[in-house]
Amino acid sequence: MEAFLARKKRRLTPEPEPVHDNNDDEPTEVKLAMLSSLHPALEQETLLDVLLAHDGSVSAASASLTSTTSPAKKQRPSGAMCAQTSLKHFAVASPNSSVVAARSPKKARLMSKKGSTLHLYSPEDIAEHTPCTIIHNFLPADLADALLLELLEESKTFEKITFKLFDTVVSSPHTSGFFVGTAAEQDSQRHEYLYNGARLTDVRTLTPMLDAVKARVRDAVNEEIQTRIRTRYPGGKKLKHQSPRPWSPNAAFVNCYAGPQQSVGWHSDQLTYLGPRAVIGSLSLGVAREFRVRRVVCPKDDGDAGADADLGGQIAIHLPHNSLLIMHAEMQEEWKHSVAPAQVIDPHPLAGSKRINITYRDYRPEFHPRFTPRCKCGVPGVLRVVQKKRENWGRYFWMCHASNVPGKEGCNFFLWAEFDEDGSPVWERMKSAVRSGNGNDG
Repeated sequence: MEAFLARKKRRLTPEPEPVHDNNDDEPTEVKLAMLSSLHPALEQETLLDVLLAHDGSVSAASASLTSTTSPAKKQRPSGAMCAQTSLKHFAVASPNSSVVAARSPKKARLMSKKGSTLHLYSPEDIAEHTPCTIIHNFLPADLADALLLELLEESKTFEKITFKLFDTVVSSPHTSGFFVGTAAEQDSQRHEYLYNGARLTDVRTLTPMLDAVKARVRDAVNEEIQTRIRTRYPGGKKLKHQSPRPWSPNAAFVNCYAGPQQSVGWHSDQLTYLGPRAVIGSLSLGVAREFRVRRVVCPKDDGDAGADADLGGQIAIHLPHNSLLIMHAEMQEEWKHSVAPAQVIDPHPLAGSKRINITYRDYRPEFHPRFTPRCKCGVPGVLRVVQKKRENWGRYFWMCHASNVPGKEGCNFFLWAEFDEDGSPVWERMKSAVRSGNGNDG
């Protein structure tokens, strides 16, 4: 596990004094020094695992290490991605421990802290503390390599996505390609769907390998959705607005990160064609990179929207070659994610410094552009969720998206979105809101 604190650590020195319970305000490196003086045979990474598992309590962590057989000391290559022993291995069985309750449907308390990055490797910890599930070595090795080689060749013709941000035209920091299943879907995407307020000119049909892998991803994601509902959601029931029908991917964005500095900033994926509580299957190939997530924090009041964005810190999920990450139904509304730049990476034998990422998506027919509300700009609205104000926190709305199109100005179109329990849009109710004056049609 990498350093828990983002800032540079000072040299650790053993603390000879006895450990007390009143050390909650001590910096993490001081707590590590205390544990190191009590358990000098253990590595710093192991001690940090135990400390995090016990919410920063040195005395509880020390008691756990004393009563638990410590794992064998291992040396791993510098910078190499590996499987991490679960934090639960070090937890003392206690009814008050959020770590022990591996299958509790209650929301786990975040173990990351403000201004820090918590690195997670094991599938158990990732499922416990993030809205994601990871499956390592997802495809047979030869199939994963074949898909990687196919997409490396395909990526030579990928382009950067251009959009407008704060009156400035910018391009994405990596290249992308968009793939659909049939020629009819390809034509529809080119002429009916809009992204960042503009049409995609480069829409491709699924490559043979992308199509072959799609069914494997579909089956795995549907199995993990049911596991998530059964073990993580209150009462073992799906979330409000989550679709009950099987997840069926019919489109794929393929991103190519050509080097350690190519990245993508904090964002939530657009819900316009996916609907609320969307699930996305993300397959990583090539060089390993960090996928970071952080919970969206409700501001204390409207005046400090965004002020507490880093209140819970961030969690880094390490994505090695041939790993499938499922972003579950709470991801896009309640969390943001990014791919962080890397200082150094371990080259992949086939991809070199490149990472190929495939995000399979389920475009729901009830969110086809022909149904999407349009403003007087002539641009279909974009579906968003309130994340910056306590008032109406978590409500969905449609708004004008023309301001994201180079050369166009947006208008004040705004409409609250209405969905039934299964996330299907109630169009008539929304149209009624516009007619009664509760929505602004620009």
